[in-house]
Amino acid sequence: MSVLTDQKTPHLPQTVEPRNPGMELDLSWVRSVQANTSAIERRAKTLPGRRSVKKEYQAAWLLRAIQCIDLTTLSGDDTAERVRRLCAKARTPLRADIAEQLGIEGLHTGAICVYHDMVETAVEALAGSGIPVAAVSTGFPAGLSPFHLRIAEIEESVKAGAAEIDIVISRRHVLSGDWQALYDEMRAFRAACGDAHVKAILATGELGTLRNVARASLICMMAGADFIKTSTGKESVNATLPVSLVMIRAIRDYYERTGFRVGYKPAGGISKAKDALVYLALMKDELGDRWLQPDLFRFGASSLLNDIERQLEHHVTGAYSASYRHALA
Repeated sequence: MSVLTDQKTPHLPQTVEPRNPGMELDLSWVRSVQANTSAIERRAKTLPGRRSVKKEYQAAWLLRAIQCIDLTTLSGDDTAERVRRLCAKARTPLRADIAEQLGIEGLHTGAICVYHDMVETAVEALAGSGIPVAAVSTGFPAGLSPFHLRIAEIEESVKAGAAEIDIVISRRHVLSGDWQALYDEMRAFRAACGDAHVKAILATGELGTLRNVARASLICMMAGADFIKTSTGKESVNATLPVSLVMIRAIRDYYERTGFRVGYKPAGGISKAKDALVYLALMKDELGDRWLQPDLFRFGASSLLNDIERQLEHHVTGAYSASYRHALA
């Protein structure tokens, strides 16, 4: 069972793939995008039953899922010690006895995701690990702070050592169909990020329709997003399979037209290993194996790793342990 070898520098998309530079706003393309909601929902309902992996194959897929987790803590009561514990878990996501029985070395999560105030703590705790720190920014989660402050927030997080910035778009631009404003906003965010890679959070549960999701996805990619992400995790509706199908196909269309690969990050509500397997299978079916790497696919999650570790312990021992034995922090 092979996993990616450990790296000493963060695995940003631009270190593996040519970075998406964006393109001029093409409103004719944007307006031509439609979404057949009933067909999308029918397809999404079939996804959990389309692929079934068992035994060592399931274990291998779950190990890949671990590599693609943005291990996250975004709580008002976050402390430096909690972030350090989370970083320790990112470095060693499996208990030593489970990793030993699987023959796994050098496994770590895709990133740690924190608020700006915790960036320096996380960077220090992850020094030398090759695990990047992602900071949520731009008035997360609502994105309604003054524009100049959102830009400054990005710049401060990059200065503090964040290698990835998760920005939130202004939903009102999508709901009012002001695509030029959304494009200009996203271009400004991308410029403020500099060499840090940028994930555009669409907050899809607040965009109204799947057509809006498809068009917003395309606009953000045109403006230079390295990743498009479903949710902040704070909305009432977060990542869903219909939304994921729409966003993934927008990524495919963008790649076919421009030749640049953009990553995808479902976030919010993905807490079970079986759900992670469905999302990985969806990526493989729609985009191919290249999008199963952590530079192009991430889960935004806090409790998912707990359940994956339980499933892997069951694989090696034949018995399930209590969930508290796999506490993250």
